[in-house]
Amino acid sequence: MQPFTAQSAASVAAWGEERLIRSIRRWLGNASPRAPFGIGDDCAVLPASRGRQLITVDPVVFGRHFDAGVTPRAVGAKLLKRNLSDLAAMGGRPTAAVLALTLDGRVRQAWLEAFYRGLATCARRYGVPIVGGDITQADGVLAASLTLLGEAAGPRVLTRTGARAGDWIFVTGRLGRSLATGHHFRFTPRLAEGTWLARRAEVRAMMDVSDGLAKDLHALTPARCWPALDPDALPRRSGADLRAALTDGEDYELVLAVARGADRAGLETAWRRAFPRTLLTCIGRFARNGEAIPGAFRLAGYHGYEHLR
Repeated sequence: MQPFTAQSAASVAAWGEERLIRSIRRWLGNASPRAPFGIGDDCAVLPASRGRQLITVDPVVFGRHFDAGVTPRAVGAKLLKRNLSDLAAMGGRPTAAVLALTLDGRVRQAWLEAFYRGLATCARRYGVPIVGGDITQADGVLAASLTLLGEAAGPRVLTRTGARAGDWIFVTGRLGRSLATGHHFRFTPRLAEGTWLARRAEVRAMMDVSDGLAKDLHALTPARCWPALDPDALPRRSGADLRAALTDGEDYELVLAVARGADRAGLETAWRRAFPRTLLTCIGRFARNGEAIPGAFRLAGYHGYEHLR
């Protein structure tokens, strides 16, 4: 659906901010608690966290993260799910979210209703209360930024640091052609998988793949090392070539480092029992600079998405 309309009566400008906020409360329904635990006060009141607290923020912007070919319900769900993917990468679970909306007055009322109803459905599915937010106007803009709060789901929070020379590189799912296949909004965040991996002692570091493996993997690579990849092992979506799998981005899978001395077969067997429908693939290992690995593939010449570049 085209989010903008030339018919003033069908636009959010015909309502104004106060009526729009009342409508948002209705659209979210029980996905948003009553004030002061949800929308309606200057701040939301949250219960004390049981574990270490996590926080992340990600936006969706019309023309960048979605276009008129993506339904507004799917856009609302994508906004929450891309934040959930960040939480999954650290072995966390969500506790609450707030949303900042920036929009032109010409945005359709119907588009925004479907967006919030899609967000609410997704929030209920993953148990995320939408506890507040903000609305501001900007000409020619339609964007929403969601801040997601969470907490550690177990005794350990996984970070991007911790990998060592010789560690194995694993990735979940398949990569490449996310835009062409619609995976960029149809994906399922790996929350359960991230929690499971964070409880495995042999997993040393982890992050989600959102900007393309070729870019994201650099953040996981230990100092004075390089990722020696097996291009034939790289799991790809149908029709994806090597470059697409490495650089397309918006895969929302997990890439992780597994201790070099770990029982790989045991890990893979346990994974298949826990997640029989999701691939876990070893795609290489971290080699020391200057170390020659026969048949290994280097990422030189491949780069994922980078803002402002």
